[in-house]
Amino acid sequence: MSGIKKLAGQTLWYGLSSIAARFINYLLTPYLTFKFSEWQYGEMSIVYAFIPFMNVVFTYGMETTFFRFANKSDKSAVYNNTSISMIISTVLFSLLLIALQTPLSLLLKIDKHPEYMSMCAAIIALDALSTIPFAKLRQDGRPVKFALTKVSGILINVALTYFFLSVCPALLEKNPNSLVGLFFKKDWAVGYVLLANLIQNAFILLFLFKQFIGFEWKFDKQLWKQMMIYGLPLIFAGFAGMINETFDRIMLGWWAPVKTVEAAKAEVGVYSACYKLSILITLAVQAFRMGAEPFFFKQSTETNAPKVYARVMKFFVITLCFMFLFVMLYLNLWKLFIRNPRMWDGLKVVPVLLLANMFLGIYYSLSVWYKLGNKTMAGAWITFIGAIITLIINYFFIPYFSYMACAWATFICYGSMMVISYVWGQKEYRIPYAWKKLIAYIVIVILLYGLHQVLLTFNDSLLFYYFTATLIMAGFLIFISKVERKEFEKLPVIGKYLSTGVK
Repeated sequence: MSGIKKLAGQTLWYGLSSIAARFINYLLTPYLTFKFSEWQYGEMSIVYAFIPFMNVVFTYGMETTFFRFANKSDKSAVYNNTSISMIISTVLFSLLLIALQTPLSLLLKIDKHPEYMSMCAAIIALDALSTIPFAKLRQDGRPVKFALTKVSGILINVALTYFFLSVCPALLEKNPNSLVGLFFKKDWAVGYVLLANLIQNAFILLFLFKQFIGFEWKFDKQLWKQMMIYGLPLIFAGFAGMINETFDRIMLGWWAPVKTVEAAKAEVGVYSACYKLSILITLAVQAFRMGAEPFFFKQSTETNAPKVYARVMKFFVITLCFMFLFVMLYLNLWKLFIRNPRMWDGLKVVPVLLLANMFLGIYYSLSVWYKLGNKTMAGAWITFIGAIITLIINYFFIPYFSYMACAWATFICYGSMMVISYVWGQKEYRIPYAWKKLIAYIVIVILLYGLHQVLLTFNDSLLFYYFTATLIMAGFLIFISKVERKEFEKLPVIGKYLSTGVK
């Protein structure tokens, strides 16, 4: 269990920083849904659906490649190669993206503001340049600096967003001749969100400056070729993954069953805002990925590695089940984060998206088999299958069911990827997952959510709503603590309270 304890400790730091950063950023959701109309929020969501695609291109799998080769080759040489490669490619990709800003703005239906694309290029470039310094912090086991840098960046973003969208308009209204009038434009709302993001990324790279320049201009061509052979399939997988994660917003903007571009953007805005309510699941998945990827590679040399991976999966699924219940049983409270009540019509996508992201998290945990076995092309094919499912379902059903088609496409996509990875992975690298028990846990939380909905048909008061929700949560907690008592007793801190020797 020492390996799991170490993973838990690192995931705690990475998780806390990710949760803090994402949650602080999440606090922008009520603010932005209040400040923006549905179509403005949708326009912003479309732009931020495009950025992850370019992140995949700009980083081309080098983060995972760095972890893989840092454990089997000279760490300094690997860091030198990844840093030099990323700097050169980032400059080239940025220039290309800026040159294509006009056609890209037309494609995304933001042609009134082609300059958004240049800002995106700068945001993505700075983010790409900080990728390997962040990876080095994780590889060196420095989660504290990692956490402080992440959280500081988000705080800067939030402060600047508020400054541009609230302080500047107030100052301009109070004094039309103030200096604010020299740069502030009222119709550039999404642009200021991008500008805040750009400044945030600049500060993050400044915070990581020591790691960023901590390499030598020594380039090993042979090592680089080996790294690219390993990493290039990850581009394919990453690009297909972005189709699964964010491309539905762009497709919804193209094919939503409405008559105007603004109405389509409004549909995107509603869907994107409600998607935010699945944040607890996505936070857990992100935190797990940050701690698990270097852990899995380091643990692979141990003889009991498969059993450790199986235990990790069990704890991870239990955590996801609790988070599913926490969101769905208290959805009446969570929906208040969306300050525009007109967007509440999209709340029906939340349970579907929560389950979808649960499947995605499980898939990430299952992916250990092809990463350890240098079979990254397998991961690319699995993700590609998911992307095909996403594209087909959205193409045929968005024109009829709008964002509900996007939600179900995400569910079916991630569910398929999870099943394929499990079946394929067990043939290549057998891990003794307690899959029957894990499926049972997922089914139980779905049934408990259904039970809550049935109970509310008899009494729809808020007191009854929260009382039954809390009762169900407590019941599931007691149930899990009984079934998994022996496992929990081995964990630090909480284990002593579950030990049979403690009253």
